[in-house]
Amino acid sequence: MDYSYIVVLTTNIIAFTAGTVLTWSSPILDRLADNTTTPFDHPITLEEKSWISSFFPLGAIFGPFLFGYLADAIGRKKTLLCSAAPFIVCYYMLAFGRTVWVYYLARFLLGAALGGVYTVIPMYVGEIADDRNRGTLGSMMNVYLCFGIFFSYCVGPYMSLVGFNVLLGSVPVVFLVLFFLLAPESPHYYLSKNSIGDAKSSLQKVRGLRADVNDELEIIMKKIVEDGRGSAMDIFRSRGLLKALSITVGLGVFQQFSGVNAVFFYAQQIFEASGSSLRPEICSIVIGSVQFSTSFLTPVLVDRWGRKLLLLVSAVGMAASEAILGTYCYLKDSHYEVGSASFLPVLCLMAYIFTYNMGYGPLPWVIMGEVFPPKVKSVASSITAGVCWLAGFLTARYFEPVALAIGMGQSFWIFSAFCVCAVPFGMFFVVETKGKSFVEIQKALGC
Repeated sequence: MDYSYIVVLTTNIIAFTAGTVLTWSSPILDRLADNTTTPFDHPITLEEKSWISSFFPLGAIFGPFLFGYLADAIGRKKTLLCSAAPFIVCYYMLAFGRTVWVYYLARFLLGAALGGVYTVIPMYVGEIADDRNRGTLGSMMNVYLCFGIFFSYCVGPYMSLVGFNVLLGSVPVVFLVLFFLLAPESPHYYLSKNSIGDAKSSLQKVRGLRADVNDELEIIMKKIVEDGRGSAMDIFRSRGLLKALSITVGLGVFQQFSGVNAVFFYAQQIFEASGSSLRPEICSIVIGSVQFSTSFLTPVLVDRWGRKLLLLVSAVGMAASEAILGTYCYLKDSHYEVGSASFLPVLCLMAYIFTYNMGYGPLPWVIMGEVFPPKVKSVASSITAGVCWLAGFLTARYFEPVALAIGMGQSFWIFSAFCVCAVPFGMFFVVETKGKSFVEIQKALGC
């Protein structure tokens, strides 16, 4: 096996932990609101429930800027190792915390760590992968995220609050050991610090001891020298880089406003409100299993079909499935007889997850790792992830209050409308990066 696959598989163990953060609230919130199972001195209110969910994406807004800075200052590898610490500490805070403010703080810090993971992993993987497998390796983060999501859905409802959180806090420890032992630092980082010998050793380890890496090393070095050191202002001075930032930010915003975090955070509550005939926790497990099983599609298809086609299929599929789900919820709330179609909520969310996983789940992060030159990659990735998680915060914070105010069906119609808008964006604005070298991608952007 190509050693780069081993490195990426090890790197993404921390992405599994990030995935558990995304769906931790789904099996836990109802227990916090129950007088017999809450660890607090009172069942949480609707306002407290909303904040426990939304403090995580709020923290994720700031995490990319901190971890993006560290990625340039101390290296990609050390930054990813540092990201494990908040996951360990915060899951233990959730295990043994007895006040809602401890939960607020833990969720905020977990979000900051997750924002860092979303920023640094695409950067790191994009720098160690080669042109022929960059899409496949970049998509692996989504596989691990989906496994973490599935794990929370499956295990969370059936373990104690303490046991579940302690278990989740143990996984980053495994990551620390394996990643420290197996993964090299990015050759791009070493070259940016003028450590040519270390860069060659790193690239040789990833490509294989018999591989000739001199030409590739020279190309990377030449590009870094040509670009020099960059800042955020360099993005706005270059039409091509501004277009790249517009593409990645647009993809991230459409990803979040498709409603994905509402589905993750409130899966059980959505099924309860929609009147599904299955128990809510079973519905969540079904959705998680679909997400995990379909997460393997993109790594297989992305370097064959290309990014744009998958994004288009994804947007159309999400729009259709949420429009149908919204119609079902609207009819139910309007007291129409929908009992014979009680299977629809599960079916629609399965279709939504399937098509989300084909495109708008993994590909915004893959493309983010491909379109920026080394001199602005950290700052551009931080801006992209920060804006993405701002949109995620708004979705998580206001989904339940808005759904109560205007109806669950109308809320899903709004998400569907955003997915419709994503179709022309992907068709006419996003550049295809499949199989292209970095120089070719920059030409396509007009840099």
